[in-house]
Amino acid sequence: MKNNFLLFITFIAAFGGFLFGFDTAVIAGAIPFVKTYFQLDEIGEGWAVGCAIIGCAIGAASSGALSDRFGRKLVLIATGIFFTLSAIVTAIATSFDLFIIFRIVGGLGIGAASVLCPTYISEISPANVRGRLVSLNQLMIVIGILIVYISNYLLVGLGENNWRWMLGVETAPALLFLIALLFVPESPRWLVQNNRADEALQVLTKINGAAFAESAMVEIKDSLAGSNREQVNFGSLFKGKMGYVITIGTLLACFQQITGINAIIYYAPTIFMKAGAGVGSAFWQSIIIGVINLSFTFVAIWLIDRAGRKSLMLWGSAGMAVSLGILVAAFAMNKLEGYWVLFAILGYIASFAASLAPVMWVVVAELYPNRIRGAAMSFSIFLHWSSTFLVVQTFPWILQNAGGATAFGIFAVLSVITLLFVQRFIPETKGKSLEEIQQELGLSHH
Repeated sequence: MKNNFLLFITFIAAFGGFLFGFDTAVIAGAIPFVKTYFQLDEIGEGWAVGCAIIGCAIGAASSGALSDRFGRKLVLIATGIFFTLSAIVTAIATSFDLFIIFRIVGGLGIGAASVLCPTYISEISPANVRGRLVSLNQLMIVIGILIVYISNYLLVGLGENNWRWMLGVETAPALLFLIALLFVPESPRWLVQNNRADEALQVLTKINGAAFAESAMVEIKDSLAGSNREQVNFGSLFKGKMGYVITIGTLLACFQQITGINAIIYYAPTIFMKAGAGVGSAFWQSIIIGVINLSFTFVAIWLIDRAGRKSLMLWGSAGMAVSLGILVAAFAMNKLEGYWVLFAILGYIASFAASLAPVMWVVVAELYPNRIRGAAMSFSIFLHWSSTFLVVQTFPWILQNAGGATAFGIFAVLSVITLLFVQRFIPETKGKSLEEIQQELGLSHH
């Protein structure tokens, strides 16, 4: 029963990931119709798609400090409110300004969820299953993306207001998330930090029994000893060993994006068309990508606590580099027909989904000590979203002006750099408690 409770609260937290995926991808289907309705040029169209990422960056930057002050649970409830408002208002908006404002509000929800859902799950999970449970968040992101591709496909025939339905559908899961959060306990690590140790012990006992609760409490108190929670400011994050750990965590978060995942997903239908597919099947091909993405996320969840975080990321970066290399060759030699392009893109998606996609979130949440996790996660994920914005904004221009071989060549080189970076700098964290990881990194009582 106790582990049923753990699964239940993990699933609710990970449902924030579902909304993250849904909200991120919904615009892909809606944008052609939004563009017509608001009579947008290319710049307006880019802004309608990209504006949410600004909200993501702000949400990621502020949610950690807010959750350190007010608790993980309260800030998660705020994200649920943002998702709900965004879904309702963007669906009924008749002015473009209002549409943009509430796209950004949805982005605030995505950004906050991207920091807090993995943080919360890592803080409630026993070490031996933490990797799998935090990966559930990524699984739910991917399911959200797949469901929204299918939803958009089913709603596309509803006439000129189809985009309103595409955006409005999210109201139902957003409200469900909001209600479910009322049944979730506060993070035990946050409770201990805020001198509510008795409540923390109750939560930990409910999660995995009295013996686990006692030993977890000792570890949490040890890791917090000698540290003053109030003194976490951005300056102190970058001193000594702490600065080193935050630098490698942040670089890992950025590499996950600058290796091109969003550009590939964004551009995939066009590549498939160049490879000979009909325009009408572009929505279907999105669904194929969604299915591969989902299938290989299961592979990651199956392997993350067995094979380990580091080896998954090494194999994944290598697979991404090889797949991108094949894409570069296809563009360079103008061999866009046949199965090579499809094979390369699906190989890239599979490699990413089985490695960097979920593992980055797990490792970054594990590397940072309790007392600064909120602030440090916010910093890293803010730069992660900034990298996303950079890729989404520059990729079409690079593709147009320098060609496919150059555009994908940049991502291939970055995938190789990611491989070397992981090999050299990222420690293996499999099966270790958060407190043991801190000791190995030389951060305990720092």
